[in-house]
Amino acid sequence: MNIARLRGVVDDVGLDGVLVDVGGVGFPVLVSNRTRAALPSGGVPATLLIETQIREEAVTYFGFIDRAERDWFRTLTTVQGVGGKVALNILSVFDPDRLARAIAAQDRALLTRADGVGAKLAIRLVTELKDRAGAWAPGAAPIAAIATVADPASGPIEDAVSALVNLGYRRSDALGAVATAQRKLGDTASAGDLIRGGLREIAS
Repeated sequence: MNIARLRGVVDDVGLDGVLVDVGGVGFPVLVSNRTRAALPSGGVPATLLIETQIREEAVTYFGFIDRAERDWFRTLTTVQGVGGKVALNILSVFDPDRLARAIAAQDRALLTRADGVGAKLAIRLVTELKDRAGAWAPGAAPIAAIATVADPASGPIEDAVSALVNLGYRRSDALGAVATAQRKLGDTASAGDLIRGGLREIAS
């Protein structure tokens, strides 16, 4: 049965999934840590977007609290070596916004924090998904803007990113913050302006 959405009561919570009671029928649904944490308890009905995978005679339901996570799941599973469970492992470590930033920044080391993602798979992820990372979470900068920041010849932008990294921020976070600051301040912004703007973006 191909299901796109489930609305019911979360009857049981396991290590890798939940059991959703819909009218007395229990549906086992695999979810990320992020979705699991967002689900209500105490008999309050919950709604999950569902991605159904049918393999031979086995049917697996993957559940997501919002469209951004579901869309990232679909995007991740287009990469060779990323099955449904590995995609959920990635989404358990990174919310959609942070995942998009990591891929746009080509931060392979960061991606290997997810279970099942080794160095080779991380390279494949950033290579194949940089130009087709999918929808950003609300408020995130466009991928094109962050890709521009990653250009070492970009002058004040790269200087601002380096300054934030030296202050202790992750490069992927610095890239996103400076990209957003540049978008607001304009192409003529100085490195100092971008540093201050980037710090404000991180603080917010």
